[in-house]
This record gives sequence, structure tokens and C-alpha cells, in this order.
Amino acid sequence: MLRAQERLLDHRLLGMNRSPRNAAKLGALVAATALWLGGVAPALDQATGRSNVAQAQAGGGSITLDADVQEANAQTGVVTARGNVQVDYPGRQIKATAQQAQYFSNERRMVLTGDVLVTQTGSNSIRGEVVTYFIDESRFVALPKASQQVRSVYAVPAAATP
Repeated sequence: MLRAQERLLDHRLLGMNRSPRNAAKLGALVAATALWLGGVAPALDQATGRSNVAQAQAGGGSITLDADVQEANAQTGVVTARGNVQVDYPGRQIKATAQQAQYFSNERRMVLTGDVLVTQTGSNSIRGEVVTYFIDESRFVALPKASQQVRSVYAVPAAATP
């Protein structure tokens, strides 16, 4: 039964079956799958039954992924988002864009690839080709494209006057 549910979820997440009648059934399946994935829950368009948004529960609230296509693997706990990826983590005031994102729910890390831009609180930002975010540590590791550099911008508060 689990394998059939995984296949159904994969097909629905990829938009292969867009029947409005099946949206409610898929909602129950997604809720059950969220438990298997350790808190990863794709949000559904009730009209089409299709999902291109996933939400993951993290220590500081929810992380929302928007993308053209998403896949969730219940066995590995990995959610992969591809195409025009947007990440929103309001609990830590983080927003990011990339071509692909992989959320590893068991390891509590996210790997963003392809022209990555991460912004946090005002004008702090980091740009690279691959950026890994370690959620529990609030730590980023960025790698550049070949023959380029990672670029970071940090807002430095004015010094307090005596």
C-alpha cells in the first residue's frame, strides 16, 4: 500500500493527474506522507489537485518552497524542487531563489543550486552557484561557479556613540 501511495503522490506532485475530484483524496494522502517525511507537507491547489509548493517544519517555523515542479521521496525524506525555485523562511527572515532546491528532512539541511541568491534581514545576502543551508546551525556554505567567487553583502550597524 505504501508503494502505491508514494507513486500516486509522485504523480500528483508532478501534475500528471489534475482531476479536481481527487484533490480531497490527495489531501489525506499528503497529510499521511508528511508524517513519513518528517514534517514535509506539500500544499495543494484544491482546484487542480496539483502541488508546486512544499512546506517543511523547522525549529523556527515553516520553510516554504515554490517551484515549477516538485518531487517528494517518502523513503529518503528528500523533497526536490526544480525551476524558478523560491524559498521563504520567515522564522529566520530568509528568502532565496535558485534553479533547484533539495530539502533533506532527516538531515535538516537544504541544498540550493543554480544562480543562488539568499537574502536575510535587510541587506544581508550571499550569491553563489551552490549554497547549503544547515537549518539547526543557521549556517550557510556557498560555492561559486568555476573561475568565479562567492559574493556576500552584510549590513554593518553604525557604531554606538558614547
